[in-house]
Amino acid sequence: MIEYCLTVLGFVLAIVGRMDNLRGFVVLPKRWIVERFFAHLMRSRRLVRDFERSTTSAEAMIYWSMTMLMTRRLARQPPRRG
Repeated sequence: MIEYCLTVLGFVLAIVGRMDNLRGFVVLPKRWIVERFFAHLMRSRRLVRDFERSTTSAEAMIYWSMTMLMTRRLARQPPRRG
């Protein structure tokens, strides 16, 4: 799998293992980014279940969901100073 990612996709795949010396609930920094991305996708009702028949329509729904997220962020009022 690691060789496939490197040769075909050009990605470097790094598998992060669990740190046994830490106790409690610890979220690894890179994993937090992935979990936040999945949470944003699950806010879109159509992406909660796998209703799409083709991967192109599923990809289009992901783009639509991320477009809605970015337009909300861009349209947000900036904080007032003073």
